Amino acid sequence: IQDMAAYEKGLAHTKRHLKESDKVLEVGCGTGSTALLLAGNVSHITASDISANMIEIAKGKAHDEGVENVQFIRSTLFDTVGQDASGGTSGMSSDADLEAGSFDVILALNFLHLVEDLPGALGKIHGLLKPGGVFISKSACMVGHSKRIALLRFVFPLLRLLGVVPYVRFMSIAQMDAYVADADFEILETGEYPRSSRYIVARKN
Repeated sequence: IQDMAAYEKGLAHTKRHLKESDKVLEVGCGTGSTALLLAGNVSHITASDISANMIEIAKGKAHDEGVENVQFIRSTLFDTVGQDASGGTSGMSSDADLEAGSFDVILALNFLHLVEDLPGALGKIHGLLKPGGVFISKSACMVGHSKRIALLRFVFPLLRLLGVVPYVRFMSIAQMDAYVADADFEILETGEYPRSSRYIVARKN
């Protein structure tokens, strides 16, 4: 975390939208730090990431901290059921855990700008939420912030062809807001924590 003050501000805003009864899904959870910090504010969190190594680290953190209401699974957003780090089934109590309409809140923090099919991802998130469910995201929106970013926009595709960097979507704040609205969400709150990182709280219509 390069800007701890901005991270903590976003975390505080997120907590305001959580209830003790909420069942939460976090996609792209990384090593699980955010899920573990939010665990005391909700009933249960299913935290997923495509990296088996990240999930193993997250499980170790949960064990060390004695957190029992966060379940870490290896999964992509487009999977119906996650896998554990060994490649087997996730060990979830029910395969319905990632079924349509099964979550009160979905978190996608520092994740969506790395997704190639952003409309598809937002559609999947919409489907996984319960009616009236809340979607909270924070995405890099670098377009319009500096000339250096404009240069990177052209350099990154070349670096990706060489296998140096992953896919990164270069977009503006207005474009990110439009993607969320077009996915049939009502935007309730926005912010920048930090600058060039768009924070959005939206409700499923």
